[in-house]
Amino acid sequence: MTSTERPLYEIIDDRFRTGRCTVGDSHLEVLHEGCRWAEGPLYVPAWRQLIWSDIPNDRMLRWDEATGAVGVFRTSAGHPNGNTLDHQGRLITCEQGNRRVTRTEHDGTVTVLADHWEGKRLNSPNDAAVKSDGSIWFSDPDFGITCDYEGHRAESETGSCNVYRIDPETGQVTLVADDLEAPNGLVFSPDERQLYVSDTRAGRIRVYDVRPDGTLSRGDVFAEIQEGGTGRFDNLRFDDGGRLWAAAMADGVHCYDPDGTLIGRLNVPGVVANIAWGGAKRNRLFIAADTTLYSLVMGVTGTHPTGPGHRPWL
Repeated sequence: MTSTERPLYEIIDDRFRTGRCTVGDSHLEVLHEGCRWAEGPLYVPAWRQLIWSDIPNDRMLRWDEATGAVGVFRTSAGHPNGNTLDHQGRLITCEQGNRRVTRTEHDGTVTVLADHWEGKRLNSPNDAAVKSDGSIWFSDPDFGITCDYEGHRAESETGSCNVYRIDPETGQVTLVADDLEAPNGLVFSPDERQLYVSDTRAGRIRVYDVRPDGTLSRGDVFAEIQEGGTGRFDNLRFDDGGRLWAAAMADGVHCYDPDGTLIGRLNVPGVVANIAWGGAKRNRLFIAADTTLYSLVMGVTGTHPTGPGHRPWL
């Protein structure tokens, strides 16, 4: 490391060190290079594979943990972005280009879960989170309709960038948050009492209280990019110590204590779009940054993307 390079693990508060967040690999492992814009990594335990999106190339890729091989999972994929699993182990994908949220069934067929709200086409669904009751929550910024690079240029029919909820019984799409400039990553707290949402254009992370009826309240600011900072928040993930890890784009990966204090940073080359926990112990952090997919085996363990109600076989 030269004097001009930043360390991989950057300690801002001693809790980053005492929480064993700095224990792990001493360097980033490159799993794949050559994407146009890597996004949406998701580790699928049943397959021992990582699925991720290459949005401008309109494809989804997969990395095999056992062999290290990389192949195409799906092409002509609707300019896919975020991915997650439901409680039956089915793949949930936000398709920016097709302006919809889909579910890949166990037989490989694709079911459309949401493409309209109150008769209007969605903008370009970005990221999704599954609650233990089976409801699917997703962000819908306009990134995929502002130009043809990550989707198809079009006018917004909803007139705003919102967060929505898909009812697990009826499939009804309900607006749950309309006070964000560009909602992006979203994740439930480990106890599901709060929903954290990154607002990319505003440079902040908001935290909402989740009511039993599936609505949200409050929407306080949890964290903000420091004044003059170059980062912008993308997706979010929790570890089992209650710390929130955020892809901060041009500022690496941020780690926040539960009280909202920025305690540390992973300095990653390029622009970090998305992160995901995986591996047999869920202590392997996968990082999609620019054209590259990285991984880092760490001393901390991530929570499961589908929350406390996930099936043990996933």
